[in-house]
Amino acid sequence: MAKTQETAAGSRLEVVTFKLGEEEYGIDIQKVQELRGYDAVTRIANAPEYIKGVVNLRGIIVPIIDMRIKFKLGDPTYDQFTVVIVLNIAGRVVGMVVDSVSDVITLTGDQIKPAPEMGSVLDADYLIGLGTLEERMLILVDIDRLMSSDEMGLVEKIAA
Repeated sequence: MAKTQETAAGSRLEVVTFKLGEEEYGIDIQKVQELRGYDAVTRIANAPEYIKGVVNLRGIIVPIIDMRIKFKLGDPTYDQFTVVIVLNIAGRVVGMVVDSVSDVITLTGDQIKPAPEMGSVLDADYLIGLGTLEERMLILVDIDRLMSSDEMGLVEKIAA
């Protein structure tokens, strides 16, 4: 156990931070392909409500997931601040709609705390932990796990 903490303390995690409702989240920048404004999507019949539809991104059909609907964070609004974070997960391109993107920060291992079990909107299985940066608290999402979960069904399970 001590070995894991030592390794974690020596590591750094560069994250893109974004807002969903009042909360601030972070995901590994290496999973982010690009940031785009929200454009009209093509709806898909019988898709879950949180899958807004698909867009054609330079010849690739990309499903667009509204995380605000997925996590039941009230009625989403689409304005000039709404951002689509285009992710590349296990070779599959997926767009994730968020309220806004804040910045890119680097967290050291000692700034990342384990996520408490609280029955929050996000299952702890999908969390890396909580990032602390001065007065800010970031919910660090394991985006690979979340997007490859059975409930999302978007990306095939990543072989362990």
